[in-house]
Amino acid sequence: MSFDIFNPESLEEPRGFNHGLLASPGGRILFVAGQTARRADGSWAASDFVGQFGAALDAVLSVVREAGGAPRHIGRLTIYVTDMGAYRATLKELGEVYRAHLGRHYPAMALVEVGALVDPEAEVEIEATAVIPASADGHVD
Repeated sequence: MSFDIFNPESLEEPRGFNHGLLASPGGRILFVAGQTARRADGSWAASDFVGQFGAALDAVLSVVREAGGAPRHIGRLTIYVTDMGAYRATLKELGEVYRAHLGRHYPAMALVEVGALVDPEAEVEIEATAVIPASADGHVD
């Protein structure tokens, strides 16, 4: 499974994302709900902004892997943050965490500052859309 990347010259050159990705035919679409740094037992994997970002990415990737996919199958990420200043102040660290999880794979992305998330302790929530490859017999490749 791969994506064709579309970055029209009429748009600003993307850094850390792509404007559009087109999935190959035959993939199955996986919609991943918003994930935070909260663990299955209700505890928090991290309390700091960068740690919450990494833990939320871990949670997203857990869902993708459970469906038979890999990080490269993610076509879109939407990242919600409660503090854009914290995001901007930690860009270098966030970039390192991102690359540790997704390497140099850059899906279409949006990053949005929100007034609050459903969980009041969450500073970061990430949702995703992935296209998981399927073979002719319906099994994941």
